[in-house]
Amino acid sequence: MSDADLMKLYSARILALTAAIPHLGRLPHPQGSAKRRSPLCGSTVTVDVVMKDGRVAEFAQDVKACALGQAAASVVGAALPGRTRAEVERARDQLAEMLKGGPVPDAPFDGLEVLLPARDYKNRHASIQLAIQAAAEAIAAAETV
Repeated sequence: MSDADLMKLYSARILALTAAIPHLGRLPHPQGSAKRRSPLCGSTVTVDVVMKDGRVAEFAQDVKACALGQAAASVVGAALPGRTRAEVERARDQLAEMLKGGPVPDAPFDGLEVLLPARDYKNRHASIQLAIQAAAEAIAAAETV
């Protein structure tokens, strides 16, 4: 990877997101939790949720990931409160498609467009998807309680 490629991939906007990840930590009494790990780089994201009336009422995330995984967790963390399982699962699927060349996810997850430069780096895709995958799994676990 050239220096120019690195500069494009790790833009100032991505780096700013890594410093402002919302809802860091763990919930004391979650209804649902899920942990996702990228086998390639070892990044992990654990998500806890409490649901109320089918929407995310409380949310926390423990993020131990590379800059791209952290940036994705920042965007997801800002968008997740108040979302339904269907909205989160749609965003998860749209992010996967975006990384393959598809359009940016719908609002409020459209901030994931900051990760468009990572499309060309398939080895980074798993880390980028951790937060939204863990969120979808945590919500599904909460709804089966």
